[in-house]
Amino acid sequence: MKRLIDKGLMFGNLVRVDSPALVERYNRALKKLTGRVTAETEFHIDISGFSPEVGDELGDPRYLNPNGVNRQFILLSPEQKTAPLLNATFSTERAILRRFIEANAAELFSLTARDAVLGELEDTVYELDSPARLMDLNHINVVADTTGEHLAEADRLAGLITRFRTEPEGWHDDRLIAEMIALAKTSGDLARAPVVLRETAFATPDFWTAHFGGAYLFRSVERPVLIAMGDRLALGALPVTCFGHEQRNEIARFLQENALAEPIVRARGTDSGAILRQKMDFILIDAAAALGLDTGAASRRELRAVAQRLGSALPAEFQALAELLAWVEAGGQWPRIDSTHPGYFYTLRATQGPLRDLVNMLLAELAPKDLRQLFICHKELFYRLYATWPEAKRAYVADVLEREYQIDKAGARARLFGPEPGMEEPPAPPPLPQPGPWERRAPARDPVDLVGPWGAVRRERR
Repeated sequence: MKRLIDKGLMFGNLVRVDSPALVERYNRALKKLTGRVTAETEFHIDISGFSPEVGDELGDPRYLNPNGVNRQFILLSPEQKTAPLLNATFSTERAILRRFIEANAAELFSLTARDAVLGELEDTVYELDSPARLMDLNHINVVADTTGEHLAEADRLAGLITRFRTEPEGWHDDRLIAEMIALAKTSGDLARAPVVLRETAFATPDFWTAHFGGAYLFRSVERPVLIAMGDRLALGALPVTCFGHEQRNEIARFLQENALAEPIVRARGTDSGAILRQKMDFILIDAAAALGLDTGAASRRELRAVAQRLGSALPAEFQALAELLAWVEAGGQWPRIDSTHPGYFYTLRATQGPLRDLVNMLLAELAPKDLRQLFICHKELFYRLYATWPEAKRAYVADVLEREYQIDKAGARARLFGPEPGMEEPPAPPPLPQPGPWERRAPARDPVDLVGPWGAVRRERR
């Protein structure tokens, strides 16, 4: 992993903690949350305050997330909002923390100027002891305060002020007035500078979780679905339809019926040819690594030589994308790639909308040879697979990501997936397509409009 760290592809953009004052604040918060402290004098933290160095010291990479739910956090600065989230167990965690920090930027700036802010992403589920408990994860409340409990004291002071103003004898209650003065010394003047945190409740109808072998839960669609990346049958009875990752037809139909994915060749504002070529390069590297073939410097010319050497042994995913590329750039024959084809999910990207990032994460896991999309959309899986690759493949992938993604992350994401969604409230789920882009239509229409780039989604034979 050292190569990824050196290139900023792992543990990149973490916040450095190296001043005695910040270390002391961090330890106060850590002691309050976990009962432990760190002897480290310099370390780095992610958006939640988790530090890989402190995790190594304590021998506990989950010291702020012990059960994989109700993640705890430590904020030393609002600057943490741009940091990544390490060891994620839910896809919603980083987005919630970032929205919370941005919505309360002024308040957190004031609070962290003198103390650390600590808290928890609180739900009613404290331990996922069965897959059915995933259905109980409906919303997250961000519970936060400083180590000196400034917010709790401000809350109590606000209550005392209300009593002082409304009770008939409030003006003559010396004990009440004395308590207000004592609290005001630590919480400040609420009339001039009230500290009230906003946007602390977040709905979580749709998410990915690392629990139970990995699963994607979609509940904001008309017919809720859970897609299991582990053993589907081991999940038992669930109140929603459950598909296993091997049920490609069912997953394809789910994406079609809810208009959640679109063909890359139909996406507006994209250079579909360049995207297809990059996917093909990654597939070739994967095939060459599996067969122990030398790819040299892995230039496009050398990769074409590898493709020629493989001949009929070229992966089916590569051949499908090559046929689609020929249609895009040279007017070749229209490919027939249905949902049973290994290359099917490589031809898709998520449509724009509130579920865009979650769908792209799912597609990355269903098309894992596209290593750029896997790195961008599903880093947890990327790092796990990276550790198993041969050295030549690691070097090539790290160099490509550094050269073509790291120097312009926002631009690369926009080219691949479209513009980033805004921070406004998500719109209502889109209506079901009538008919969808995958359905067969009159033969007089353009082939892309007929059935999409793969052909109609097949119904599985019973």
